[in-house]
Amino acid sequence: METFFSLLERHIHITHSLLCVGLDPHPSDLPKPTAEAALDFCVRLIKETVRYTAAYKPNAAFFEMYGPAGWEALKKVIEAVQEESHRIGSVIPVILDAKRGDIASTAEAYAASTFKTLGAHCVTLSPYLGKDSIEPFLADRERGVFLLCKTSNAGAADVQDLKVMADAGQQTADRPLYVHVAKLAQAWNTQNNVGLVVGATQPEALARVRETAPELWFLAPGVGAQGGDLETALTAGLRPDGMGMLVPISRGLSRAKNWKLAAAEYRDEMEAIRLKLSRAPAKPRPPQNNLKAQLAAGLLEAGCIKFGAFTLKSGITSPIYLDLRRLISHPPILKLAARAYTEVLGNLQFDRLAGLPYAALPIGTAVSLAMNRPLIYPRREVKEYGTKAAIEGDYAAGETIAVLDDLATTGGTKIEAIEKLLAAGLKVKDVVVLIDREQGAKEMLAEAGYAMHSVVTLRELLEIWRASGAVTDAQYDEVLRFLNG
Repeated sequence: METFFSLLERHIHITHSLLCVGLDPHPSDLPKPTAEAALDFCVRLIKETVRYTAAYKPNAAFFEMYGPAGWEALKKVIEAVQEESHRIGSVIPVILDAKRGDIASTAEAYAASTFKTLGAHCVTLSPYLGKDSIEPFLADRERGVFLLCKTSNAGAADVQDLKVMADAGQQTADRPLYVHVAKLAQAWNTQNNVGLVVGATQPEALARVRETAPELWFLAPGVGAQGGDLETALTAGLRPDGMGMLVPISRGLSRAKNWKLAAAEYRDEMEAIRLKLSRAPAKPRPPQNNLKAQLAAGLLEAGCIKFGAFTLKSGITSPIYLDLRRLISHPPILKLAARAYTEVLGNLQFDRLAGLPYAALPIGTAVSLAMNRPLIYPRREVKEYGTKAAIEGDYAAGETIAVLDDLATTGGTKIEAIEKLLAAGLKVKDVVVLIDREQGAKEMLAEAGYAMHSVVTLRELLEIWRASGAVTDAQYDEVLRFLNG
């Protein structure tokens, strides 16, 4: 079924362009500051650039300033794009730059105004009011939104760079707000119609958001008048398939002497950079300063990761050995691991945590303290004296337990432990591990009716270590061959 971004991608394949022409009729660029002059300016710009653009982005403010006449002019500008779409036989997306954001009932009215009255295909929104303020714009999958994430204006850092705690159980704020917005957008993009506004003036932020939201489309303003470098921005923000990023150009086009020539030059420059990047040797991107990258480095520092030849419990010889019991001797890294667990657990519903002996007991304690949630654990061997308890800690039959373990390989030990919890009248839906070795545990647990979640997979760790130079290509290849069977 058609979605906004599938529509956009189809037109990009026709025009071979990532250029988004901004329709910003500044009063100083018009012969006189009227709605009629703004309309004429934009229609001429559309006709001159239509062969070279992936989309148009009219800025609502430059029309609303003229009152009802300006609103009517904006509608006619969008109609002019539709006429060009009919002429060339391909729908040209229109992104209304309005930066709306309000409570759900008001958002419904804004959505109707944007999509039904004006006929735009997409709109820029502020996510500040949360998911319910966005949902009315997402009801139709053929209409899209770009959420403000890391904008290109000088004062963006005042709010967008503030550190936030992703989960209530965290003790410290470690994630910039804009990264949290990117993570939310990734979760909300269930119909392929959510993108992000990320300024081209900040390539480090572009790269970090791309890591957080690897599939999302970006609207990346800031090239041209604001000083953003085109090649640097595209290198940081494009997906591996050479898609995923629209570059709006407004004043850089509208104030050029020859609009058609300027549009062609921007389009061709973007295509040349795309081609250059596609032909470059594939290199993993260096890890950003995020939790997974910190954890990957910490595990090496603590000696939890060893390369060589090791016989596993299953009898298999592995070229890598993971020993997370060592975390107890490295409190800062154990604390980091606990924080990583809380990010996963924050999305789950449960009454208590259960750590599996032995490696997950100190981990479970750290997570329990970080989240202020009670912990129990099933004994590996039931005591023959005292209470003879099979499960240590307070609990009540009927409660839901989130099971914690350090690693997942085949899943057998998880099933054994869960059976003890079930025998005590407890319920289990989710199992959370720090590292998934991706050797069948997730599938085995799913067959038994349990969802397994991991902070990171062994393959992800390998990519991070390889990108940072922590492992050699030979070590990387050997472990990957082992994982692939």
